[in-house]
Amino acid sequence: MTKYVINGGRPLHGEVEISGAKNAAVAIIPAALMVDGVCRIENLPQISDVSTLLSILKEMGAEIRLVNKRTIDIDCTRVGTSRATFDTMRRIRASYYLIGALLGRFGSADVAMPGGCNFGGVRPIDQHIKGFHAMGAHISIRNGIVSAETDGQLIGSTIYLDMASVGATINLMLGATLAQGMTYIENAAREPHIVDLANFLNSMGADIRGAGTNVIKIRGVRRMTGGFYSIIPDQIEAGTYMAAVAGAGGHVTIKDVIPKHLECISMKFREMGVTVVDREDSVIVKSSEPLARSHIKTMPYPGFPTDMQPQISAILCLARGTSTVTEGVWGNRFKYVDELAQMGADIRISGNTAIIEGIPYLTGAPIKAGDLRAGAALVIAGLCARGETEIGGVSYIERGYEKMVKKLSSIGADIKSVYVPDEQQLEEKEAV
Repeated sequence: MTKYVINGGRPLHGEVEISGAKNAAVAIIPAALMVDGVCRIENLPQISDVSTLLSILKEMGAEIRLVNKRTIDIDCTRVGTSRATFDTMRRIRASYYLIGALLGRFGSADVAMPGGCNFGGVRPIDQHIKGFHAMGAHISIRNGIVSAETDGQLIGSTIYLDMASVGATINLMLGATLAQGMTYIENAAREPHIVDLANFLNSMGADIRGAGTNVIKIRGVRRMTGGFYSIIPDQIEAGTYMAAVAGAGGHVTIKDVIPKHLECISMKFREMGVTVVDREDSVIVKSSEPLARSHIKTMPYPGFPTDMQPQISAILCLARGTSTVTEGVWGNRFKYVDELAQMGADIRISGNTAIIEGIPYLTGAPIKAGDLRAGAALVIAGLCARGETEIGGVSYIERGYEKMVKKLSSIGADIKSVYVPDEQQLEEKEAV
């Protein structure tokens, strides 16, 4: 096991390159199951969620060849099973995309319930099930296994999502791609990685229109053949480094981004007094003055993303005045607040809103990440704090951030990854 050790209070300067989008990659990899031929996928992020999904496909019989660090060839032609019930599945939430992919290809699926981050409640899949029912699937959940059966093939249908669920939109898109007839997904989510998945599928021979709007139209095709595709840059990784600069101060160019995808994030930083300059494929972030307070509510895209809520909350701890952060997507995503409180933050929770009183500085402390984005928020808090911060639970962070320690070090952060022997972890736990 490892932990991150950060000596805070150092402004950040230089350039940082953004990796491929995690949320796009974990949808596109399962989609390769439906392709009859070799998919070459470029700009894959080097994160544990990607390696976990690739290992799942290998267990199912896929042939995977590493072309270079960020490019792989996937050939699922010889996959002959619709069962994916491995223990590996429980490591990540995105494993549930295999339901749609396997239903589309085989007309049946047995998939272990997903794992991944737990930030205060079970992530339901009721909208996924509702959509697959409308397409003719019979679904049951027993002993942690989702079993889905059709009479041979999914049938196109009109599906109205009760909420603009990203996961359900992606899963139903996957299933509908090889279904018989037309499928309409109404009140669909519009996030950039949904558009990226549609572009990937279309490049392989699918017929999907309207991705990025609230109605997606999918005409089922008989087969898809192989091809090449490059994943978009990671909107949330870019926003995380923007927040780090905003809080710690400095002047950093964040490269290999799509500024349009960052508008909902950049706008809030500008309101807080941070300079954000858009270039063609980069953004420049400058911060030197105390941050101004802000009021934020997370919403489906193009609103402020829920995956940026912990990071911006961390820097609002240092903003002048009282800020509020309302979670409008997930019912409870504030488990990290107790960790920030150990660093001196003044935050109280009322329902689904965090009320944050700005303080002059945070103080380093031993803390622990409980999920991916909360972990990123704690790293940001450590960069801003006085003294040393030790962060445990960094495996959560490495699920979605490629080489975070190396990237932050390259722009002036004093951060290192330290191996902790199991005996020391036990002693620390007993001391607590």
